[in-house]
Amino acid sequence: MNIEKIQSLWAHLHCLSVLQQQGSFTATAKRLGISKAAVSQRIAELEKACGLPLVRRTTRSVQLTEAGYRLAENTRQEFENIAHQFATVQELATHPRGWLRITAPLAFSRQQLIPKLQGFMSRYPDVQLDLNLSDNLLSLEQEAVDLAIRHTSTPPDTYVAWPLCQTQSLLVASPDYLSKHGIPSHPDDLLQHRCLHYPRSQRTATWTFERADSSPAQRLTVPITGAFVANNSEALRDIALQHQGIALVPDFSVQEAMQTGNLVQVLPDWQPSGAFGDCVYALRPYSAQVPQTVRLFVDYLRDAFKQGFNVSTV
Repeated sequence: MNIEKIQSLWAHLHCLSVLQQQGSFTATAKRLGISKAAVSQRIAELEKACGLPLVRRTTRSVQLTEAGYRLAENTRQEFENIAHQFATVQELATHPRGWLRITAPLAFSRQQLIPKLQGFMSRYPDVQLDLNLSDNLLSLEQEAVDLAIRHTSTPPDTYVAWPLCQTQSLLVASPDYLSKHGIPSHPDDLLQHRCLHYPRSQRTATWTFERADSSPAQRLTVPITGAFVANNSEALRDIALQHQGIALVPDFSVQEAMQTGNLVQVLPDWQPSGAFGDCVYALRPYSAQVPQTVRLFVDYLRDAFKQGFNVSTV
């Protein structure tokens, strides 16, 4: 095949490479900003030029043949190098600019991240933010996301993880609830209380606590019951503010409520364990070159969250 013919198929080869990552014609079309029909046509023309099938289509999925996989895999690095070189040239501009696509947890974003974005947007007016609120760790490559903010104890090994701040899980309730139902002095006392909790996969809901000031350190797991379960810490906080029970939540969800005294800590000598992550991270798949906008945004967040979440009362 002559060089002119190969050059005419560069867009087709890139389309095949993206199809390998995305796994569907619809997702590939969305990623490339073209129609699904255009994707199908490019693949068909590439198959005709190669003289053999590159894609195996079924009613439920799209998979590359061995030839298609080899072709996509062997050309993928070249397209990544082109993207890298283009990004490097873009960064020669005086001011950072362009879209920065971020995914972050819903509750954390509403309570902590979004209120802090004004400073970054004012400082870099030519950077546009696209924020996807999701508690699931999306595939950054497949979703074309530049950065993920995640509350976890174990960031993925395949990602670069920048720690933003430490967090802790807290047991909280309203003073009104505690005055009516009593103040627990030991985790076993929770058996007599309405507990507001985040559902896990286990059948029986339990909370685990550690007491490090004892020798040896104590670790205790207790079953809990209650009238409200939610997979969102903001919802748990709001029900606790309505005097409906004792909630186990991350500190960033109750920072303001504890500072105003509307919620108070329960069992302060016992630290909840394993309920939520102990650090907030900015995550990105490893790459030799980190885009300028990502670096600036991470630096801004590390400064904005460097104090963590002060929950002391006024």
